Amino acid sequence: MSVHVAPVTSSTIVVAVDVGKTSAVLSVTDATRHRLLAPSEFAMTGSGTATAAARAMAAAPAAVQVKVGVEAAGHYHRPVLDYRWPEGWEVLELNPAQVAEQRRVQGRRRIKTDVIDLEAITELVLAGYGRPVTYRDVVIGEISAWAVHRSRRVATRSATKNQLLGQLDRAFPGLTLALPDVLATKIGRLIAAEFADPARLAGLGVNRLIRFAATRDLQLRRPVAERLVAAARDALPTRDAVISRRILAADLVLLADLDDQIQSAETALALLLPRSPYATLTSVPGWAVVRASNYAAALGDPKRWPGPRQIYRASGLSPMQYESAHKRRDGGISREGSVALRRALIDLGIGLWLNEPAAKNYAHALKDRGKPGGIVACALAHRANRIAHALVRDHATYEPARWV
Repeated sequence: MSVHVAPVTSSTIVVAVDVGKTSAVLSVTDATRHRLLAPSEFAMTGSGTATAAARAMAAAPAAVQVKVGVEAAGHYHRPVLDYRWPEGWEVLELNPAQVAEQRRVQGRRRIKTDVIDLEAITELVLAGYGRPVTYRDVVIGEISAWAVHRSRRVATRSATKNQLLGQLDRAFPGLTLALPDVLATKIGRLIAAEFADPARLAGLGVNRLIRFAATRDLQLRRPVAERLVAAARDALPTRDAVISRRILAADLVLLADLDDQIQSAETALALLLPRSPYATLTSVPGWAVVRASNYAAALGDPKRWPGPRQIYRASGLSPMQYESAHKRRDGGISREGSVALRRALIDLGIGLWLNEPAAKNYAHALKDRGKPGGIVACALAHRANRIAHALVRDHATYEPARWV
């Protein structure tokens, strides 16, 4: 799946672009490191970029190979990558870690200026680095947007639940003794919404509580109802109960809205994933739409990656290794790389661990050998990485016999 990069020749011209939030800096240099256009700033607008491209085209001799090197900068660099540069110019996206390392090689690790960054970008492009920017599949972009949106809402929902439980403990002390996971059940949500005042629940009684739940299409078993009413009658009064109930009501509205947004994101992902290169991932046991979409969002265009080794290394799960003077010392996981990709691979590995027979046996064998849980999770992530890459590369569905 690797993308061809045109080799650097003696006639290569490098247009280096260092992107900022509202402006960018551009320079033009030939293969002999002779600067054809000094660094010049332009606004990150359509007219500003067009003027900068025209200056670069005027500085570059005709009938030569031109490579545009752009350092990745969050999302700020994407408009420059998507800009329609002159016909025949090759646009390359550079890893910011490589640019920083190139500054260190040049003896400028502690100095970061636009001019020095442009020099580092130029050297990297002339050395053959950079990922060619091809047409990006809109579906992958939409999956990434929805997956990230869902992840943020899930994180917000978790924080809201923790805060809500704190208010619930003040409004209705002892409720969690009768119903340990209040917010994970429909009955618990009903009690939190309608009976945060224990006196109201105590006055209702067991039979009326069961009938009240039935009017909401909820089946409440009598033993649970008896525990809830007993907890209400035995609840300790608190000074913060009144204000806690008011805040609790607001939090419940927010929680319901977050649930709706998460469900909407999952519905959108379920429609988008089958149209993407990652459609076959859901054929793996334990890999449903959300897990597959998180992996797709973290990986992006699969054509970027030559193989699973590069993906695993980019996740930061590869162990550190130091070897010198015939002595080798291996360290732990580096934790460098893409956090989103690392989480996606570990989640895929957990999905295998819990649902795929061969992966279960593999995990049990590792645990029997005394491997701690973290190492087992990384091993399953490595296995999941190879399976996912193969399925996307071959556009194939999962065959258990192939991965025993």
